[in-house]
Amino acid sequence: MWDLLLRRARILTMDPAAGAGPLGELARGSLAAEGGRIAWVGADAALPRGAAAAEERDLRGALLTPGLVDCHTHLVHAGHRAAEHELRLAGASYAETARAGGGIRATVAATRAASEEALLAQSRPRLEALLRDGVTTVEVKSGYGLELAAELRQLRVARRLGALLGVTVRTSFLGAHAVPEEFAGRADAYLDHLVAEVLPAALAEGLVDAVDAFCEPMAFSPAQVERLFRAAARLGLPVRLHAEQLSDQGGAALVARHRGLSADHLEHLSPQGVAALAAAGTVAVLLPGAFLFLGGERPPPIPALRAAGVPLAVATDLNPGTSPLASLLAALALSCALFRLTAAEALLGATRNAARALGLPDRGRLGPGLRADLAAWDADHPAELTTRIGLSPLAARWVAGRSAHASAP
Repeated sequence: MWDLLLRRARILTMDPAAGAGPLGELARGSLAAEGGRIAWVGADAALPRGAAAAEERDLRGALLTPGLVDCHTHLVHAGHRAAEHELRLAGASYAETARAGGGIRATVAATRAASEEALLAQSRPRLEALLRDGVTTVEVKSGYGLELAAELRQLRVARRLGALLGVTVRTSFLGAHAVPEEFAGRADAYLDHLVAEVLPAALAEGLVDAVDAFCEPMAFSPAQVERLFRAAARLGLPVRLHAEQLSDQGGAALVARHRGLSADHLEHLSPQGVAALAAAGTVAVLLPGAFLFLGGERPPPIPALRAAGVPLAVATDLNPGTSPLASLLAALALSCALFRLTAAEALLGATRNAARALGLPDRGRLGPGLRADLAAWDADHPAELTTRIGLSPLAARWVAGRSAHASAP
């Protein structure tokens, strides 16, 4: 007697060794879960005689995938940046809008002014929107506080959201997102403050799963990021990096040298950066929402990444200024349309490779012993999940084997 038994599904295991094609498909399969883990997965015809569960569902040919993983978001913040959007429509660059008082610092001011409860209330609908797209694990960054109290407040809200909505939230400390006004012209002193005070305090409260930074001339240099990464290593924390979004600063090679989980954005990635990511096994996280919203003209070098065997993940980059995108399915569609990913690459990018970008080997695939985070879809073909913008075909969702959303597939 299992906890959950799903029959007659078109199962995408995301493991080519477990089924047909790059998605490891079982055309007519069943899956059982017990104690929050997958207990059995295979062909319907191979189900043990007398198989039964407390919850049984006939999915009648619906697609069954791992729960989706959004591995790069800034969803906890206050306020909006609509005026900044108008500046960009008039021709202003990202750097110019920041100098005009927009950009990250504008959101910092709004987030610092918000109470924890106000921050929770404003952020919750964004996470709820992701869950309607089949997301069961989401990464949330700080970086809109840029001082001790506000950074901790952001991270506490991220943890509370996970508990309230029954979803795994992995947090990234992004204190090195921008230099706050009170440290203007003193970026090194701000890094000292982060390393000595803010990061240790966040870690002491159990609020940090990884450390991130923004490596660009308008933010932090490779040498400054190196200092932060060394501090993270001393604290036993893995690292990630916003790298090569606006220029080539060698950030991909830097994060690869530190065996980082991921390098994110990568529009200006060099051949040397591609080689470094491949050698380190670091995941390349593609963020097509930001590319679209900023009017990008130079996409990440997908053919080179593909040829080098670099794992490709796809995420929303949900944030108020450069990617106000609260749909992971839309991000998948954009990754295919703008970056020419195949449907299989996009789906692997929101499951197996996204989980890898968060250091979570227990999810993103369907196999015995793995976490039973699942999504059933009212869809006939896997590519349907990469062609939806504004309409989710989600039929049901399970988190650790427990139903979190249900409708008839």
